[in-house]
Amino acid sequence: MKTVLQKWGNSLALRIPSAVATEMAVGAGQAVDVQVNKGRIVVAPVTTKRYYLSELVSGITARNRHAELSSGKPRGRETW
Repeated sequence: MKTVLQKWGNSLALRIPSAVATEMAVGAGQAVDVQVNKGRIVVAPVTTKRYYLSELVSGITARNRHAELSSGKPRGRETW
């Protein structure tokens, strides 16, 4: 699929056809990563890993768990 670069301020803009955007699963306002790889422009959606507490806690083992740390004597009216 061919398209034409357009001037946008001091930069160039590339319009992504809707069929390509649909296949990439991207939409207006979504962050993308733009890189040059061997003279070609590569555009990829930015994905962030979603963390779940249950997954994080399941990774705790006796081997990677640290000991309790002392933060010093209580100050003020803390109740321990």
